[in-house]
Amino acid sequence: MFSPGGDPGDAVPVNLCSFGRMGLIAFGLAWVIPSPSLPAQQPHQAVDSTAESARPNVFWDCRGPNCNDQYYRTEINWVNWIRVPEESEIHVITTSQSTGTGGREYQLDFIGRGISEGLTDQLRIQTLPTDTQREQLDTVTHALSLGLARFALSAGYRGLTRVEGLGVRADTPEGLVTNEQVDDPWNLWSFRINANSEIEGEEKERTLELRGNLFASRVTPTWKLNFSAGVDLEDLEIERNDGTVFEEHVVEWDFDPLVVYSVAEHWSVGFRGRSGRERGQNRELFIEFTPALEYSFFPYDEATRRSLTFFYTIGPSYFRYYERTIEDETAETLVEQSFSVDFSQRQPWGDASVRLQYEGFLHDFGKYRIDARGNLRFRITRGLSVNARANAAWVQNQIYLSAAGVTDEEALLDLRRRATSFEYGGQIGFSIQFGSIYNNIVNNRFPGGGGFGGRFF
Repeated sequence: MFSPGGDPGDAVPVNLCSFGRMGLIAFGLAWVIPSPSLPAQQPHQAVDSTAESARPNVFWDCRGPNCNDQYYRTEINWVNWIRVPEESEIHVITTSQSTGTGGREYQLDFIGRGISEGLTDQLRIQTLPTDTQREQLDTVTHALSLGLARFALSAGYRGLTRVEGLGVRADTPEGLVTNEQVDDPWNLWSFRINANSEIEGEEKERTLELRGNLFASRVTPTWKLNFSAGVDLEDLEIERNDGTVFEEHVVEWDFDPLVVYSVAEHWSVGFRGRSGRERGQNRELFIEFTPALEYSFFPYDEATRRSLTFFYTIGPSYFRYYERTIEDETAETLVEQSFSVDFSQRQPWGDASVRLQYEGFLHDFGKYRIDARGNLRFRITRGLSVNARANAAWVQNQIYLSAAGVTDEEALLDLRRRATSFEYGGQIGFSIQFGSIYNNIVNNRFPGGGGFGGRFF
């Protein structure tokens, strides 16, 4: 049992056993996966446990999977959850990325404000691809609780909580377990199969869809191998006003391999392939094989917080078309190239991402596509934030278009692509939060039926 100061009788327990199997895994990984230590500094004076501010103010900044704030606020009730970062003493930024087996690795960055200014800490935790949502939530909750307890202790808070069940902690050696240290009959390979069906209809319209996907991957510090294959069957029937029936029966498939080799700290090489059938783009068969090169300006292990990469591919592509194209081709082999620059950043003020991409054919530099897109979420001042996204594309590479054109039904149902020279889209909005800054109380009656951002999980 561990208690960060104070009377254990007054502390709120953080019981390892209450989190179940994944709680124990979370605790083990929180110790095993290396993370930056709290900086050496003068000890903070203990906070008066009888004062109104006896609990640290915490602002939780999370986007993506398992950002269920009601769950965390219910399970961790010994801090003050704050709606605005300006009033917090602990700002927690939570990011995540996929692991090689299909699970997720979460990174929790703790940033001090106010009396905790200058304190920083970081924890990383992993969930398994076979975990239920509850197990994933418990894993992240446990890591968040441990991190907050450690941070609050360093900030001078006492008597807030205690950790029980340390006696069941596994004797795990320092560092990550490698493939050579375990008997893995799968040799780090992971597989996943998905299948679903959907049917909708009414008196004069019917839609039936069947989909199936297979994923295989193997990820090591040096190699990254991903393979995906899928098939999509769609059957559509719509009765016109004159009694005739519009029918569309589509069978599409795809196979996409990806092989990446880590050359150096900032360099990666490999190849990316694509093959399949796309009725909407008049492609009865396409096969693409493109060697690729990537350079990361920042270390790859910082990707969840900041990333700036340059990506280049070049290689041959074969196309066979359902119908003769506008360039009088039924099949052709061309060489394509593409390069892109991607930037993303996640900071206490918000997050932003920008992507610029060029795609073109080497036989005719006039056949190209340029895409630009960006996202921004920015806190202007206390309680006021803006969000915006925009995308634009200059399109000159639609060599696949059918010379016969597109019928009105196909255009209205978005079954075939039509000629265009540009695409665009955008969104902008803002959010104002005022009133009480405290966000501790959770009332789960009538989920989604009131309050700000009511959700049902």
